[in-house]
Amino acid sequence: MKIIEDLKLQYRIGGMANKLIYWNVGVFLLCIPFFYSFSNGGFQYPIWISLSSNAKWFLPFSWTFLTYGFLHGGFFHLFFNMIILNFSSRLFLTYFNEKQYLGLYLLSIIFAGICFVISYNFLNFESNIVGASGAVMAILVAATTYQPLTQLRLFLIGNVKLWQVTGVLVLLDALQIFTDNTGGHIAHLGGALFGFSYIKLLENGTDLSTFVTKIIDFFANLFKPSKKAPFKKVHVNYNKRAVANNNASKIVIKDKTQQQIDDILDKISKSGYDSLSQQEKDFLFQAGK
Repeated sequence: MKIIEDLKLQYRIGGMANKLIYWNVGVFLLCIPFFYSFSNGGFQYPIWISLSSNAKWFLPFSWTFLTYGFLHGGFFHLFFNMIILNFSSRLFLTYFNEKQYLGLYLLSIIFAGICFVISYNFLNFESNIVGASGAVMAILVAATTYQPLTQLRLFLIGNVKLWQVTGVLVLLDALQIFTDNTGGHIAHLGGALFGFSYIKLLENGTDLSTFVTKIIDFFANLFKPSKKAPFKKVHVNYNKRAVANNNASKIVIKDKTQQQIDDILDKISKSGYDSLSQQEKDFLFQAGK
């Protein structure tokens, strides 16, 4: 089907933020036939994938400190998280790279989960938690901490600064912490704290995301086929100028192709994927292979 092919293409050419949104939506759809209760009108996630505040459960199922962040309690929970994630990701990736983005996203999920567990045990509460809200707040607060005076234009409001938008969201979580969804608000604030701390540490020369990058690279290299060292033949009359010219031509071709990709992606961000010509779609498809 054309829609499926278009989704595959957008996933292939999209950045890490786009992929994370796809993963969250994909996990949500996958969970519906298994964990959605039509009689109760909500999800009932098992203890081995949602995060429990009870040490009896989170210690043997320690991976739940990460898996809970890719689960959502309902459509609107997912929808609003992905809207804010898309917005905050664009801001963050304006100044930082995708490895830092992924590292911050995963670490903030874990940190927000730890904040939830510690606070609930201190308050003598017991509950489970799901949702990517902690990571979403971390990305937003990190971008705000780095460039708080960024100008935004909001519908029906007008021009505001980024710190004002972020400040309102953080304040709402703080005011509602002992009303409804206490665990969720604690996780939001934990993510916000981690996003702020990440930028301050980064400004002092400590990049926490490198830890995640090293782990991902380690496991990625385990599944890569080992490449044999190519046979090297030494020539007496070695034409360095010809090789230099050949390398230079390759660099020019690569830059030109990348420029075409960047121009098409800009067109998608401004006018949508449907505004592309068939030739541009075919070019992106071939470039993504």
